[in-house]
Amino acid sequence: MPDTPTPTPAKGQIWQDNDPRTDNRLILIERTDATHATVRQVALTPAGEPVPLPGVRRTRIRLDRFRPTSTGYRYIGPA
Repeated sequence: MPDTPTPTPAKGQIWQDNDPRTDNRLILIERTDATHATVRQVALTPAGEPVPLPGVRRTRIRLDRFRPTSTGYRYIGPA
């Protein structure tokens, strides 16, 4: 079975941090520009809806890090 290609990062997508030091951190892309995505850490409700975590600030991440490597991010799906 062929691997599914990783989509281009876009507003409204949920990605998971692959860093083994984090505990399944999920992020929601709020916007993108030519080189970075602005994200916020979220939790998913039982219905699968993203809920921003209180007290967590927005972060900018380079778009080239959105790939499934040990220092990158894995695509989960649309919000």
